[in-house]
Amino acid sequence: MEFIRLADRMEHVHSDIRGELFHKAMRMQAEGIEVLKLNTGNPAAFGFPLPESIRAALSGRESEAVAYCDFQGMPAARQAIAAYARSKGIEGVQPEDVFIGNGVSEVVNFALLPLLNPGDEVLIPTPNYSLWSNTVLLTGAKPVFYRCDEAAGWNPDVADLRSRITPKTKAMVIINPNNPTGVLYDTDILRQMLDVAREHDLVVFSDEIYDRLVMDGLKHVSTASLAPDLTVVTLNGLSKSHILCGYRCGWMVLSGPRARTEEYRKGLVQLTSLRLCSNALAQLVVPAALNDMETPTAMVSPGGRMYEQRQATIEELDKIDGISYVKNNASFYLFPKLDVKKFNITNDKKFAGDLLDAAHILVVPGSGFDWPEPDHFRLVLLPEPQQLRAAMRRLGEFLDGYRQA
Repeated sequence: MEFIRLADRMEHVHSDIRGELFHKAMRMQAEGIEVLKLNTGNPAAFGFPLPESIRAALSGRESEAVAYCDFQGMPAARQAIAAYARSKGIEGVQPEDVFIGNGVSEVVNFALLPLLNPGDEVLIPTPNYSLWSNTVLLTGAKPVFYRCDEAAGWNPDVADLRSRITPKTKAMVIINPNNPTGVLYDTDILRQMLDVAREHDLVVFSDEIYDRLVMDGLKHVSTASLAPDLTVVTLNGLSKSHILCGYRCGWMVLSGPRARTEEYRKGLVQLTSLRLCSNALAQLVVPAALNDMETPTAMVSPGGRMYEQRQATIEELDKIDGISYVKNNASFYLFPKLDVKKFNITNDKKFAGDLLDAAHILVVPGSGFDWPEPDHFRLVLLPEPQQLRAAMRRLGEFLDGYRQA
């Protein structure tokens, strides 16, 4: 009997956030070794509580979510999402323009599958949340990476983006605020990127899941609000801003000229109908969550946990020789850079594995976000400030004298 072989489409798919190092960390924990898992942006796992607005919205309404609901999403939830999109300046959005799914992870599949044919190309930032590149690969299309420039505060390099365009380019992905860098893009850069999309008639996918977790007095500008003439698919959800990762509630909003998307919408209807509906319990809380901006604002304001956790992390990182970083101004991620000459870094996965073995800290190497050099890794800034301070000190102790063979 022959071994079952993986399908060819799986050859380049990678899941480093919960990949080999994660499984090793789980084995270490099973052996009684305490591991600080800074690999996944999962706030509730670090003690962030369920917001009272969500608890109240669910109380006594469980029976409303027993049956299948509308395949596109509950009407009240879609009305709230459409109103939220309009409040961010996205023109003309109505409930029929909203498709709700089991987290943005599922919605990305819905968004890409009806559009892409094998051989099509999609522009994706590097670094990026690899859900995007992996999903493009699974469609049979090709991810083409445009570079974000660390020297320019991790803003996309528009000249590099433009140079990647070919006759096969079908779409452009924008992740703003960005994961893994935690950086909010400059609005003028967004406009320049949209000019490229306009010149080449590209569909724009804008992942804005962290739009309510912006710090330092900055304001997120929705991509679609800058381009009412373009087809823009805006993706968002409640996992991060309202501590609801396990509820699995994300959505996509279509905007731009309606006539251009009629065939695409039919494909979305086919796919969302096929899976019947998304988690109905989660949909019950959407209106309350989008009416509760106090919860995310409090977390990222001075004194709030996410703000203070960032401060604790960067204060300790500043003491480590051989590490530099661009300070994040959104979300709860940092993407530090290692001095490759000082540490002789040639393999970022080996670095992350050595750190796990020596300091019992689990991070994701930069290659897990399609970053081409072995000099970066992502930190998740969700533990309490003192725990993060201690972890960064252990990181410094580990790097003191560290060199790859």
